Amino acid sequence: MDIKTATALRRLRLVSGPEAISFLLLLVCSVLKRTTDFNAVPVMGMIHGVLFILYVIFWADAWNRTKWSLGTAALYFVLSVLPTGGFFAERKLRREAEDAVIASRARQEKVAKA
Repeated sequence: MDIKTATALRRLRLVSGPEAISFLLLLVCSVLKRTTDFNAVPVMGMIHGVLFILYVIFWADAWNRTKWSLGTAALYFVLSVLPTGGFFAERKLRREAEDAVIASRARQEKVAKA
């Protein structure tokens, strides 16, 4: 995996957690708006909107660089629209990155022994 691909995956992973948190907070704010006089939906909606747009941009970049299958790309997109999906996306992306590092080290050791 080259550095640009790793960077694209890292950006996607780093935005997926905050995007999921903002989604959950937006849901809480929506409930509070309807049950109390507290209305933070406009602010939380804007924050979540910006994070969602960043997620989609980073998702498209990662899909382009990693050459994911349509199913894998669709999975990461669907995870972005589920309330807790960003947490699962972050965990899956972290595992992918760790596996790529392990594979890279194994290739380097194989070359060094040869």
